[in-house]
Amino acid sequence: MKNYTITVNGIAYDVTVEEKAAGSAPVQRAAAPVAPVAAAAAPAASAPAAGGAGSIKVEAGAAGKVFKIEAKVGQAMKAGDTVIILEAMKMEIPVVAPKDGTVVSIDVTEGQNVDAGQVMATLD
Repeated sequence: MKNYTITVNGIAYDVTVEEKAAGSAPVQRAAAPVAPVAAAAAPAASAPAAGGAGSIKVEAGAAGKVFKIEAKVGQAMKAGDTVIILEAMKMEIPVVAPKDGTVVSIDVTEGQNVDAGQVMATLD
């Protein structure tokens, strides 16, 4: 068995993976969350203020690079609509509008590196 600590949205989980014989799938068991990792929470607290004046903040869920900006200033968005696509760990991760609103500002550019919790756009 191998033990790993995996952090998801700033919460660390202890995971034990049991290795089986070749050809069979490993069995995973997850324990209850352990204390939040301080390093993961720090970027959200120290993220720079947004350049926009919108009251609804669209924040990066993970550190990565801005792959594509899907929305434009003035565009109406519904909750769940993709605003920006991040590239992290060779995956494209959509960052969606948390609530209905109109895009007031886009505070990042394509190719820019962002930290988890950083405000990338604002809506009103």
